Amino acid sequence: MTDEIANHLSHLECGLTADRYEAGIVHGLSRAGKPLLARYDLSAVRSSADRDAIWARDTGFWKWRELLPVREAENICALGEVDTPLIGLDRLHDKGIVTVKDEGRLPTGSFKARGLAVAVAMAKELGLTHLAMPTNGNAGSALAAYASRVGIQTTIVCPDDTPAINIEETALQGALVYKANGLINACGAWVKAGADKGLWFDLSTLKEPYRIEGKKTMGLELAAQLGWQLPDVIFYPTGGGTGLIGMWKAFAELIELGWLEKTDLPRMVAVQASGCAPIVRAYDAGERFATLWQDAHTFAAGIRVPAAVGDFLILDAVRDSNGFAIAVDDAAIEDARQTVAREEGLLLCPEGAATYAAYLSALATGQVAKDERAILFNCATGLKYPMPDAGKVLDLANPA
Repeated sequence: MTDEIANHLSHLECGLTADRYEAGIVHGLSRAGKPLLARYDLSAVRSSADRDAIWARDTGFWKWRELLPVREAENICALGEVDTPLIGLDRLHDKGIVTVKDEGRLPTGSFKARGLAVAVAMAKELGLTHLAMPTNGNAGSALAAYASRVGIQTTIVCPDDTPAINIEETALQGALVYKANGLINACGAWVKAGADKGLWFDLSTLKEPYRIEGKKTMGLELAAQLGWQLPDVIFYPTGGGTGLIGMWKAFAELIELGWLEKTDLPRMVAVQASGCAPIVRAYDAGERFATLWQDAHTFAAGIRVPAAVGDFLILDAVRDSNGFAIAVDDAAIEDARQTVAREEGLLLCPEGAATYAAYLSALATGQVAKDERAILFNCATGLKYPMPDAGKVLDLANPA
């Protein structure tokens, strides 16, 4: 990483009202209570940067520094980031039709590394010393790792049925972790109450402007990997939806830069579990905002988010792209996980498996055509999740 960063962040903007906010100072939500989005001087980027030269850098998602908010190189916290691979499901489908982008190869084993690395770098740059947030698992470990890397204190609150490995790795990487008797929205309310008392800064999904900037690098990276083109459709596991919103933002920036043709844009598909599908319900009802999902349940914990502060941004991206929102049940998710593992040798996390289950459902209903190129996002390594019991007893005294 070079000492100098060509930074082009110009200001922040309310995602709902488009009101402008000054960059370089600490912000949470806008005055309207909605997410703030980072805006850049893209004309300056266009005149000074070359897309292929950027792509040739070897620093993982930090290579996109002209389109990231960090101003000082000393604030970047790195843990060996890589460009995550594209893996075709070529035994299950015609070659090149269905491809998984495997985010489980990132530090801490999930795509949460992207957003939290950038958010932590900005927290350091802005002088914050204690960060807190709720998590269903992977975000907590990513925050703990990157914050420990730069000496920032962290407090993490998670539902008490969060996978044990997520809780344990988060604590081992330096965070103070609480297991709470409630879902992630209730955990978030507790974190907010502490932030209101000045105990810490609330780093919850989309409640600060910079996690989305890290997540948008999925879209930048995908475009480059595909030769500056995009697939017909993207299936994305949607809880808080930061990655889906971030990719759509990335595509808009690439178009404005002239690095991508507008006609290349994919349909964005928000994938949820049928036991927690507030975005799907709002999409089906034609609503722009989603209401709280009561009694949320699914074993795909990462998409068990009863309410998302960026609900309207998710729904806007889905509709603007002519995409759709779809829910699949836990049985279909588990069947998809086992099918891909058995047939392709790729171990998906439950949330990633939900995208394959959704693809199969959409294929069956005609929402996606058989010859359309689809990208499925596997958001974490499947090794972090409980698996079915296996192994037959063998008495070695008996011959084979």
